[in-house]
Amino acid sequence: MTPGPTVTDPWPDDDVILYDGVCLFCSHWIRFIAARDNGRFRFTAIQSGYGARLADHLGIDAADPDTNAVIHRGVAHFKSDGALTVLSQLPGWGWVRVLHALPKGLRDPVYGLIAKNRYRIFGRSDVCVVPDAKMRARVIE
Repeated sequence: MTPGPTVTDPWPDDDVILYDGVCLFCSHWIRFIAARDNGRFRFTAIQSGYGARLADHLGIDAADPDTNAVIHRGVAHFKSDGALTVLSQLPGWGWVRVLHALPKGLRDPVYGLIAKNRYRIFGRSDVCVVPDAKMRARVIE
């Protein structure tokens, strides 16, 4: 199993979620978070200039991303760690922290299976999905 990306230099922004903007599942994930996080997170599609720079910094292939990422408290989290970190920050979702007790060797393959098949299962858009006006203010391009 290949380890995920690592980061040695901190990213200057915090609570930023990097996602695949043409993936319909990923776009739904971002809307799910935005509807529940009380404005905590900001979002950047890997296809945007800012998102591509962040992906490059994190060692993620912007042309073929296999993970989302979240910068939280100055630390980059990937794959299942990223998803659990985001969910655990939502009001009423703190219980998700217990899922970190499951071995990463079990969590990440499930994440990877979904990530690998996300376009086939959930669909893909030819362009990044445009958020509504309220969410647009939270998108970094």
